[in-house]
Amino acid sequence: MNKTDLNKIDLNKIDLSKTDLNKNDLNKNDLNKNDAEKEAAARASLRFIQSGQVVGLGTGSTAAYFIRLLAEKVKNGLRVRGIPTSVRSKELAESLGIPLTTLDECQEIDVTVDGADEVDPELRLIKGGGGALLREKIIASATKNLVIVADVSKRVPVLGKFPLPVEVIQFAQALVAKRIANLGAEVRLRRASDGNPFVTDEHNHILDCHFGEIRDADVLARHLSDMPGVVEHGLFIGMASTVLLANGSDIMELHR
Repeated sequence: MNKTDLNKIDLNKIDLSKTDLNKNDLNKNDLNKNDAEKEAAARASLRFIQSGQVVGLGTGSTAAYFIRLLAEKVKNGLRVRGIPTSVRSKELAESLGIPLTTLDECQEIDVTVDGADEVDPELRLIKGGGGALLREKIIASATKNLVIVADVSKRVPVLGKFPLPVEVIQFAQALVAKRIANLGAEVRLRRASDGNPFVTDEHNHILDCHFGEIRDADVLARHLSDMPGVVEHGLFIGMASTVLLANGSDIMELHR
């Protein structure tokens, strides 16, 4: 009986191992699908780019696909000048040979391609998961055509499942956190991988604010903008012209 019991235990161990492998395979498949959708959305945005344009270069994983695809077009003769929304995007664009300019030289941008953390039916956005919301909003405000690229999971009926990033000056951090909490949010200071506070390209901190469903994004945006110490918030309202959402190999195109 002891031998039989041992055999059963061994078989159970083997089955558990197989189950774990299957879970790992599923996770890898999900990741591969997500990456493929991001690339598909980024590729679809290339039709908005024409030679001679000034192009805003977004920040984040989907925007990085766009920058790489744009670089291929540049190598094949497309003439554009890019304005990056972050140091990360600037370094990537430079490494791939995309000519760059700045807002000092050019205050009007033809097209910007960027990602989003959430998109609602009115094409209002939550952005800033990558920590570049301030420069992203400045670039978006100077852009004729803001094209948002994302996978379909970013489409939501109501904004707020994703925590709203709010960039604050360090001097006012505690005060702003208290005031945002009084609006009904759970507020957390964003931290870097080393445990220290995350620092933006403009040397500010970010508060990630969990509001739950944001029923009136316009009112909340005004409250946050009027709050001393808030540099910028991640609600992008009335800015996106087009949203391209990838669902498998299909691209859903939404317009404001």
